[in-house]
Amino acid sequence: MRFSLAALLLTGLAFRATAQPAAPSDSVYTAPITAPGPAPLAAQLGGPKSFGQIGKNKTLTLLPIPVIFYQAETGFGYGLGALLSGRFSADTLTRPSNARVQYWTTQKGQSLLQLVHSIYTPGEKFYLNGEISAYDILLYYYGTGPKSVSADESETSYKLLIINQRLQKQIAPKLFFGAQYRLTDVTKLDVPAKNVDDNRTNVFYTDSRVTPRQRQDTRVSGLGPVITYDTRDVPLAAFRGSLLDFGATFNGTGLGSDYRFVRYQLDARHFQPIRSTKTILAMQFLGQFHTGDVPFRELAGIGANLGGTLYNNANLLRGIYEQRFRDRQMVMFQAELRQKLFWRIDAAVFGGVGNVSQYVDKFSLNNTKYAGGAGLRFNFLQRDRVNLRLDYAGGTGSAPGILFAIGEAF
Repeated sequence: MRFSLAALLLTGLAFRATAQPAAPSDSVYTAPITAPGPAPLAAQLGGPKSFGQIGKNKTLTLLPIPVIFYQAETGFGYGLGALLSGRFSADTLTRPSNARVQYWTTQKGQSLLQLVHSIYTPGEKFYLNGEISAYDILLYYYGTGPKSVSADESETSYKLLIINQRLQKQIAPKLFFGAQYRLTDVTKLDVPAKNVDDNRTNVFYTDSRVTPRQRQDTRVSGLGPVITYDTRDVPLAAFRGSLLDFGATFNGTGLGSDYRFVRYQLDARHFQPIRSTKTILAMQFLGQFHTGDVPFRELAGIGANLGGTLYNNANLLRGIYEQRFRDRQMVMFQAELRQKLFWRIDAAVFGGVGNVSQYVDKFSLNNTKYAGGAGLRFNFLQRDRVNLRLDYAGGTGSAPGILFAIGEAF
């Protein structure tokens, strides 16, 4: 795979679009200084019932999602998923929650069973965010460091279990504090002797920073504090507001981990309307830093689309292959301009830069990686701003490709 094509095709999409009534302009809470307060619940829920709405007050929407995609290393994949979106109470000031479940398999035997959720309890007293993912995965590996080369493209396949759960309590308006637990379990690692071109040894065996122990089954288990300041109006597709998220995860033998290391991560985002909410500027900075003994699978990675809750559900530098460049330290900045076009169709252009390094003080501008592209959006759930996203992107060390997914990239 030069770039993931994860095509989540919705059955009856046209029917879904016509069946759903247009959301009132103030059906999603926005800051009083820029927009009127939310309408009464009865006003929001008036009109014909929309396909997929469930719950006592029809505040939730459940949609089936057929999954179809193609990757060079796995062939065609197919499966089924579902998206649950909305509020779990009649409190219109609480931001929408969502949960996604999916299962897919491929021609060559890879598979994924996954549950991802981001839930605000009534009044936003608690914020729960996490995933449970079981992969049977095949990914290309290029070695560690900012100077890894495409000629070393080599296959690695393994079973991967991820359990990442975060629980935070609101301690002040829009400020949440709590803890995060993360488990990753790599088993049945299978690495061919040769690289993809069959002209040299698989780089997984020649990379001096991959120890013999890392070529065995590996479990990493960590726990740590996390604090989040989040003023975004709608997390899945913010029009305005900011996110500042910082966490530290301490991985150690006392928690059942095979490796001892600490991960620090800072995620900062800002969303700003340009004249009106028809044009949105979105920006994100993310830095991930490690101390201690970090196995290859846990290194920070430029080009992350499978990171899930590790990166707060963000796609990092679309256009660069999954963890194409990986090392102990990573910094990344990306920006996106989102433009309303007509009906439910939006467009976006985006770009970003990033870098990896073994040491914090050894980042080099000469090793900066670039990525960018453009795409279209289809807003198939107006009430909660849930978009179907189609992007075409390319980046350093990766051929351009297509990404088709649900929700904005960050």
